[in-house]
Amino acid sequence: MTDISKPPFENILITGAAGALGSVLRESLRPYAKTLTLSDRASLGERRDNEVHHECDLADLDAVFDMMKGVDVVIHLGGAPRENTFQVILDSNITGSYHIYEAARQSGVKRVIYASSVHAIGFYECTQTIDASVPQRPDSLYGVSKTFVENLSRYYFDKFGLESVCVRIGSCFPKPVDRRMLATWLSYDDFSRLCVRALITPSVGHMIVYGNSHNSANFWDNTEAAYLGYRPQDSADAFADEVYASTPSPDPRNPAVKYQGGQFAADGHYEDPKAK
Repeated sequence: MTDISKPPFENILITGAAGALGSVLRESLRPYAKTLTLSDRASLGERRDNEVHHECDLADLDAVFDMMKGVDVVIHLGGAPRENTFQVILDSNITGSYHIYEAARQSGVKRVIYASSVHAIGFYECTQTIDASVPQRPDSLYGVSKTFVENLSRYYFDKFGLESVCVRIGSCFPKPVDRRMLATWLSYDDFSRLCVRALITPSVGHMIVYGNSHNSANFWDNTEAAYLGYRPQDSADAFADEVYASTPSPDPRNPAVKYQGGQFAADGHYEDPKAK
């Protein structure tokens, strides 16, 4: 992590702060802000000295505007974390993200770091190497919501100058648990490193970068992330023997194996009747 002598930010807002990744940033970003404003619909637990808590539904525009007061940068992790009905995706991920960007614009926020996803491009095959400029190919309604916010952030930069770094997170877990994750894994520490670089780089404009660690297996040309000075320190390679020993050889014809989005690409439409 970057050495700092005093917090470079007055107030960082983290949405989705009660989730796994929000909890990681709650710890790692503490030295970077005089105040951490934390938001989630779930309980945020005990409030620490430099924290302000908001139990906030992002679909509530007034509540979003209220928690945006005094914020100078946003890390937007909040929303439905996986596939769901269209109404849930609409309220949590699409409407909620619009509220974040509009409240940020009207409150004078200069930058948003958005947790996008591999599922925005999940229908590219694992045999392909893609960069951030390829057309979006969402693998789910959840993926569609990620493409919407990537485009929403582009609109807010082009029209209003509100900067964004959209991080297409691969698989951010304590360790990779299947063979696909040997390519998509992002360690918690590398996720923090990437967010710090997205915060402190002087000018980012509008960027889309991939969030993965220094894995030998890799689907993505992440050249744009080099501009941020992001240099991952961890690698899924350390877990490769364990993963290969504990998982069967995959069928390359299985859509969950064929496509970068994994099981999301293989699953049927969420709202279709489920087989008994």
